[in-house]
Amino acid sequence: MKAVGVFGLLILLSAVMISAIAVVWTRHQSRVLFVQLTQLQGQRDDLNIEYGKLELEQATWGEPRRIDTEARNKLGMAMPTPQNIKLVQE
Repeated sequence: MKAVGVFGLLILLSAVMISAIAVVWTRHQSRVLFVQLTQLQGQRDDLNIEYGKLELEQATWGEPRRIDTEARNKLGMAMPTPQNIKLVQE
């Protein structure tokens, strides 16, 4: 009977040790994942800032007055005179 008690005690001790190791491993994994989450959130924030800057730049470049200025200065374009306008009918 004493051998059964010692054997049961060893089984319970093993179960407690396995459980303790599982808790430590789970906490470690949780901390590793939290650090990774924090890094990814920082990366997301940086990308959101860059996206906002790119949207602002796109709005600036797409402004009709700027396009008109660039067309006149760089391409030498000008508004046609009424004599140069021809109506095309189908």
